[in-house]
Amino acid sequence: MLSAGLLRNSFKGAASAAPFFPTLLDQMPNAIVVFEADNQQLVYVNPAAESALDLSRKSLEGQSVRDLFGSNESLNHMIEEVKAGHFSAKRQEMMLHSLPGSIHQESIPAHVVVASLEDPSLIMMEWFPIDQQLRSERDERVTQQVEANKQLMSNLAHEIKNPLGGIRGAAQLLEFELPEKGLREYTQVIIKESDRLQNLVDRLLAPHRKAHAMESFNVHEALERVRSLVLAEFPKGLRIIRNYDTSLPEVLGDREQLIQAVLNIAHNAAQALTEEIAQGTAQIELKTRVARSVTISKQRYKMAMDLHVIDNGPGIPEDIRERIFFPLVSGRDGGSGLGLTLAQTFVQQHQGFIACDSRPGRTDFQIQIPYRRQEKVI
Repeated sequence: MLSAGLLRNSFKGAASAAPFFPTLLDQMPNAIVVFEADNQQLVYVNPAAESALDLSRKSLEGQSVRDLFGSNESLNHMIEEVKAGHFSAKRQEMMLHSLPGSIHQESIPAHVVVASLEDPSLIMMEWFPIDQQLRSERDERVTQQVEANKQLMSNLAHEIKNPLGGIRGAAQLLEFELPEKGLREYTQVIIKESDRLQNLVDRLLAPHRKAHAMESFNVHEALERVRSLVLAEFPKGLRIIRNYDTSLPEVLGDREQLIQAVLNIAHNAAQALTEEIAQGTAQIELKTRVARSVTISKQRYKMAMDLHVIDNGPGIPEDIRERIFFPLVSGRDGGSGLGLTLAQTFVQQHQGFIACDSRPGRTDFQIQIPYRRQEKVI
């Protein structure tokens, strides 16, 4: 957490404080709001708070701390203590609850700091989700695990490929020598199964075989392609909702790889919605936003594309939720278990991250890809 004392002397009043807000607080990674002590009306919201509240600074104008978090007894007590001058700053872990129908969308466990400023009419509040640090540690573990799995699968695929070619070739030669045509049914089984395994090996190796050209493209055009492909396969009983932030800048990356990553996720979701499709209630939401001041693999970025694929299906089975991105892990009979592995590989090749939050009735796959400068290849 930042030091409230570092900022306290920078605020000399609401009017004179304004120049300091963008220069001092816009770069801070944690969500920060400054509000009037008497009525708790917001006078400043930093980009991290905009991202945390999923609303723009303009949308938050005229709102108060109570509008955001309701009558939170712990938070109100902290504010009153600081307002009365009993403490210059107070820290506490608490649940930041939303009001039913309020602009704030969810309740989160958070570490909160409330601090006084040089101008006694202003109070600053800073918070960050407690699970943010846990997620960062989890992402690091997952990245290491994925790298180990990738190396293992690559080595295993190469070890399988050579003898597999020999088995197929031997089966073809044996087929020519067989005296009875009826026996060729068995050699055909060997050849076809060898081809199936060869195809599986090629899919394991495909993401790592070549560098990909970079281009700037409109992510919504890519999502429209995904939408049309899924609806072509599931034309009845499935609704795909567009929830786009049309102000999103173009993203730098491999357009076809992003389409394939999102398509793998959306296709899996559609296949899991069998009962809902039959009832006509199946729904997949494609949601885009801008995430500000994000940290991915210990690297901080000013902005990132935040993409969600949300479905109202039964959820991912609990016994595989922690392993869904591992190769050959599938929650569906007959599934190859490669779709999410390939999606994760594509996203990580763009310095992004992919995560999943699933429970019965709602599964949310989140992809974040940072906005970076133009490069030829990665």
